[in-house]
Amino acid sequence: MQQTDKAETEFDRELSEIRSYKIVKANDLIQKSRFSLQVQEQKIILYLISKIQPEDIDLKEHVFHVRDFCKVCGLDSDNGKNYRNIKNTLKDLRDKSIWITLENGKETTLAWFDKVTMERNSGKVEIKIDNMMKPYLMHLKEHYTQYELLYTLAMRSQYSIRLYELLKSYEFKHKKTFRIEELKKLVSAENYTRFPDFERKVLDIAMREINNLSDLSVTYAIIKEGKRYAQIEFSMRIKEDLDERLETWAKIDEVISPNQKPLKEKIHEMEERRKAEKNSDDVDINDDMPYVVEQDEDIKQEKPTVEVKPKPKAPIKSKKSKKKQRGKFSFLNIFSKRKEK
Repeated sequence: MQQTDKAETEFDRELSEIRSYKIVKANDLIQKSRFSLQVQEQKIILYLISKIQPEDIDLKEHVFHVRDFCKVCGLDSDNGKNYRNIKNTLKDLRDKSIWITLENGKETTLAWFDKVTMERNSGKVEIKIDNMMKPYLMHLKEHYTQYELLYTLAMRSQYSIRLYELLKSYEFKHKKTFRIEELKKLVSAENYTRFPDFERKVLDIAMREINNLSDLSVTYAIIKEGKRYAQIEFSMRIKEDLDERLETWAKIDEVISPNQKPLKEKIHEMEERRKAEKNSDDVDINDDMPYVVEQDEDIKQEKPTVEVKPKPKAPIKSKKSKKKQRGKFSFLNIFSKRKEK
């Protein structure tokens, strides 16, 4: 029985480490690109980007099994339907491209993947990100955004992941204003021509998932020009409070680890063990503490409170705020020994 518990703990820790790998992208790839990807397509791309190591010289071919990807995302790895869906998703991704604006103002297309090979029986996938992506993913010294894979895994809306990434890239400014039509293009939601539909089917769902399932806390205000909805001003901050983070981790865990012991129960057990062994100098609270998180309890929650602002008479120039040097405030750094990526 103890061996089984230990094996489960090791499995949890391994998953925790993979889920906490960093996504690093050039800001241009986030802020100046246009693409339309379903939620599963975005997660596969982020999963592969998270495998890029700082010491890598070139983009490598990565090998993984469909079942491993399913486990990381909290999908049933024994479900044949998931296997088929991922296989089809990989094919679709191979055929898709991304528009990106260059420094000279021209636009060009980039492919996501160079090639995809899959073994029919084993589910083994060999995949390589296209070399044209290298300047946007590797050896970045400035003007880049970094976040943990974890904070996208529980999201169910394609708009949530895209908007989270955009707001994360501007988080150091604490505020960002988009013209509504510009934002629709950036998140590939131009089909919602009426603002009430865009707000209900894109913004409200994305705000709920970002606030519940990521490291950002976000609000927004609508700016009108006359009677017309013209701009959206987002205010965002990093969740610095540990209790706030724990609540977020618990929500993610309910989505991606539904069959495991809840996070709060694991924390309670850890605290009880610490109390019982508080007189020991050799206690390592990290030994048995895997990572976890919780799902959005109900996607039909109340609509977020939104402020409607009149258009300001003159543009307000805000001072650029420098990025604060934040401590590594991830679950693994607090409760588990994570190997630096």
